[in-house]
Amino acid sequence: MFKFIFDSDTWQEIYGGIRKNKTRTIITIIGVLWGIFLLVVLLGAARGMENNFKSVFGDFATNSIAVWTNRTDTPFKGFQKGRRIQLKTRDVEILKEEFKEELQYIVPRCQTSSLIVNGFKSGDFQVSGDYPVLDKVQKKALIYGRFLNENDIKNKTKVVVIEENIYKQIFEKDEYPINKYIIINSVNYKVIGVYESGSIDFDGDAAYIPFTTFQQIYNRGNEIDWMLITANSTVDINQFEKDVQLTIKNLHKVHPEDSKAVGGVNLAKQIGKITGFLTGMQFLTWFVGIATLIAGVFAIGNILLITVKERTKEIGIRRALGATPIEIRQQVILESVFLTTIAGMLGIVFGGLVLFLIDKAFGTGPDPTLLNPTVNIPIILIAFGILIVLGTSIGLIPAFMATKIKPIEALREE
Repeated sequence: MFKFIFDSDTWQEIYGGIRKNKTRTIITIIGVLWGIFLLVVLLGAARGMENNFKSVFGDFATNSIAVWTNRTDTPFKGFQKGRRIQLKTRDVEILKEEFKEELQYIVPRCQTSSLIVNGFKSGDFQVSGDYPVLDKVQKKALIYGRFLNENDIKNKTKVVVIEENIYKQIFEKDEYPINKYIIINSVNYKVIGVYESGSIDFDGDAAYIPFTTFQQIYNRGNEIDWMLITANSTVDINQFEKDVQLTIKNLHKVHPEDSKAVGGVNLAKQIGKITGFLTGMQFLTWFVGIATLIAGVFAIGNILLITVKERTKEIGIRRALGATPIEIRQQVILESVFLTTIAGMLGIVFGGLVLFLIDKAFGTGPDPTLLNPTVNIPIILIAFGILIVLGTSIGLIPAFMATKIKPIEALREE
């Protein structure tokens, strides 16, 4: 077999057959090329979407829920409909005790909108009173300085961590902000950190001050606005969300079936939807890509069948001169594999080039759509291997037809 492959006569015959039908050969190669090209580009685009998703959610504790309260929708235990429910710091302590086996983190939060001033520059931004544990649930990528710590909470220090866009708006370009003072709601705060924008959070452009400082400055007492709660990875987050909401309803004497008094967002559920979409995209990509590959390979098979028909007399002469059926079969299969290989390699090269251009167009900047759209080398090799197997398999059909040609009948063929 190897001797046959490296025989120059074999390749001269293959080249002669291809040269005789240039247009047909080019169309056939394009059909297979398009299949693997489409597969590479679609897989790369799907990977780019997945990378972007991971970059957005990667620093967030995904097994988390957000919980807040509204007005009641159902009368209960003498209370009228429309009563306003207010979360308290004691609710946090009770939840910690009630769900100590399931809980990983719980973050009570207070928020308001305030004017932030630095010299002659100012802007209205969200100000959030938080605990240091927020950085474990909703990781902040710090550009300068640090996040809040326990000493800030204990001493009710007037320090602030600001978002990158706030920094750009109220500071001079390239000005070092750490230990500089800014004014929030007529109170001076020392900047201790600046964090990068772009990460998923519930706050937008926000300035973070210690929770205890927020309580004191804004006279909030023991009231909180909402909570971020992260459960252990083994916990059923959907059931956990229901249990937490029911506990809060019981604490505030709310009807268990009241659908409006306690609201929230199940982040794990939302992420699950996106993950399911990405999985579906990958399945569709493989399905479309392989289906296109198969269509292209069948085109090669059809071309070779026509070629065998056209070369009936030539095959008859070769048989008369002593060529064995195996040699005839090997040549047809080798031609099929050769065309498939050339088309596959060109498809991979063009696919890689298009992914490079996509990365330049959509994978850079502050808000990329497709982040690093690439395909792993093992995936490329698997796709290429599938292509070669299909090319070899489809070549068996015309090869079998060629070996069925009898020398006498072939020599009579005009």
